[in-house]
Amino acid sequence: MHPAMTDPLVALVQTYRVQPSKPALTLPALACDAHVHVFGPASHFPFSESRNFTPVDAPKETLFALHRHLGISRCVIVQSVIHGHDNRAVEDAMAAGQGRYLGVALVPLNVADAELRRLAGAGFRGVRFNFMKHLAGAVDASQLVDLTHRLKAAGMHLQVHFESSLVHMLAPVLRRSAVPVMVDHMGRVDASLGPAGADFEGLMALLKAPHVHVKVSGIDRIDSPENASLGYPLGVALARHLLEQFPHQCVWGTDWPHPNHHHIPDDGALVNALSRIAPTQALLEQLLVDNPGAFYGFAA
Repeated sequence: MHPAMTDPLVALVQTYRVQPSKPALTLPALACDAHVHVFGPASHFPFSESRNFTPVDAPKETLFALHRHLGISRCVIVQSVIHGHDNRAVEDAMAAGQGRYLGVALVPLNVADAELRRLAGAGFRGVRFNFMKHLAGAVDASQLVDLTHRLKAAGMHLQVHFESSLVHMLAPVLRRSAVPVMVDHMGRVDASLGPAGADFEGLMALLKAPHVHVKVSGIDRIDSPENASLGYPLGVALARHLLEQFPHQCVWGTDWPHPNHHHIPDDGALVNALSRIAPTQALLEQLLVDNPGAFYGFAA
């Protein structure tokens, strides 16, 4: 989190830059930001009582304006624990996005099949489960396999967000998934350990299963904030390594509006970093257009 708060349910936390820089990199047509959130407006979509902080509103209008500024035309909005299992804020944003904005929902393990079908019909392509100490709602990983069979019937995928050390415990479960799996933020590894880090090696081993995919988002989360002015070189190196080794299994996202972070990154700088993550036009198209188009099934 950002500034210290005496009451996390009252004090408002600014999580994003109101005026991010204009990126120098021109993105390809149909470029996709595959990981963002929307917060509120709280007056219309109340925040969950189990949230761990209260953000300033980050509504769809602000998100759409950011994407126009960055040159992004497609997006996947991931439901945040700020709203818990009430997915209406994402549904509202997807409806306004007219097919260019899809979603990933938060649901309980015992979600009804009818609700999964309803969510899929509204534009949700998957459901997400968190295995993070700072986030509420962790589930028993062993129960995920059974859920994936129900996700398959609904045409949805499984998205997971976990502490890096958990990759070794979760990998056997995720390999048994009946549906494609998307791993968030490069498995939250410590970029300072480089590609030889045990958790990164665990992630690489997991990606040998062709149904497992990864978001090369979060270079700003896995690298040191002191490296922000340098463009997060350690995070970029791991993202590039993943894309080179698994070119068809990677997508990218900004993670706007950057909740639960140790600093507020510049979204323009995150876009510029793509020139080092995907240094050829072919790789850039693969990462931003072809892979998310195939995985999420955007309409033509």
